[in-house]
Amino acid sequence: MRSLKNIILLPCIILMANLSTAQVPEGSELYETILAMDTAYFAAYNTCDMETQAMILAEDLEFYHDKGGLSTSKEEILEGIEKNICGKVTRELVEDSFEVHEIKGFGAIAMGLHKFYNNQEPDAISKPSKFIGIWTQNNNKWQMTRIISLH
Repeated sequence: MRSLKNIILLPCIILMANLSTAQVPEGSELYETILAMDTAYFAAYNTCDMETQAMILAEDLEFYHDKGGLSTSKEEILEGIEKNICGKVTRELVEDSFEVHEIKGFGAIAMGLHKFYNNQEPDAISKPSKFIGIWTQNNNKWQMTRIISLH
């Protein structure tokens, strides 16, 4: 039932975030914290630092990918990154696209645009794609609990 609940709640959260203009101001403590977490996660992603990625991703992670479907196993997601991404793909945040929306009593939603570059095809053009990351803070530790990747 947990998955059914999340399937119902997640679109509502996304819709509310898209309709809301109440993003936190750039430079605010929450904005800077979530931006720093996004930066730390993708620095680890780009350098194949699997230990850091594992610390930042929550145990109950759900990864929604418009082409690949839903993945709910943190272990399988990390194995897939190590096998298919490490040394092959890098991610770059599109400048001025990052937004943070506070979710009172829970954490924050980050959204924006990013580009992925296939290092095996250095001349390939990367088109920006949308992402949404849902972050929560437990015991002063920020983790991503949900990731939505739209290409």
